[in-house]
Amino acid sequence: MSSVYIIAEAGVNHNGDVGMALRLVEEARAAGADCVKFQTFRAERIVTAVSPKANYQLEVTDRAESQFDMLKKLELGRDDFARIKAHCARVGIQFMSTPYDPEDAELLHALGVDAFKIASGQVVELPFLRQVARYGKRMIVSTGMADMAEVREAVHAIRSTGNTDLIVLQCNTDYPSRIEDANLRAMLTMRDTLKVRVGYSDHVPENLVCFAAVALGAEVIEKHFTLDRALPGPDHSSSLEPAGLRALVQGIRDVERSLGDGVK
Repeated sequence: MSSVYIIAEAGVNHNGDVGMALRLVEEARAAGADCVKFQTFRAERIVTAVSPKANYQLEVTDRAESQFDMLKKLELGRDDFARIKAHCARVGIQFMSTPYDPEDAELLHALGVDAFKIASGQVVELPFLRQVARYGKRMIVSTGMADMAEVREAVHAIRSTGNTDLIVLQCNTDYPSRIEDANLRAMLTMRDTLKVRVGYSDHVPENLVCFAAVALGAEVIEKHFTLDRALPGPDHSSSLEPAGLRALVQGIRDVERSLGDGVK
């Protein structure tokens, strides 16, 4: 990568509406992001019927609704993702999605994705990591719920397949996250200890930590965005709106320009 790769994380901010997903693609492209990323899952395969919501989800969604029912409304199907991927190609932005189990990964592989994003919750699922790695595509792995030993095992599992196209993201799995919890130096620790390329997945409301990560050497930046923070759903309130996403992209490009060539 010659410049920082910026992932506009649409996630589930389409609210289960493929039309809204296509609008998110267009906004990500207009903002100058390199990639727009979604999430591919089936609720019955990732949560039980009685799974509780996370605290941040309880604050912004119906408390009487179960985690399962909330996620069920946010699913998109194979044909939806095929349509989204085709739209990405038309407007000129890369499509990516996060699979949460082997079936999801196979679906995305069959669609011909160029890369896989792995959520931090799957870092400890080593057979799953090996399955995705064997597709031979780039893997971008978040580590927000992992300690160093777990990250080391995940990197070893991926590399054991012969796939070395790997980027590991420092992340704090808290929505929104406090700036003092970003711990960007952990990104450097992973880079230097595990000899991996690194980046940063951000949940801090402002963009400052992303700019700091770029200055420290992040090759990938990922951040949630939405059409409107006031929309109903679990992630809208902790996401950037289109103007904020444009400011993020422009700020990252400005930071890159400021670094220069190092010649005094």
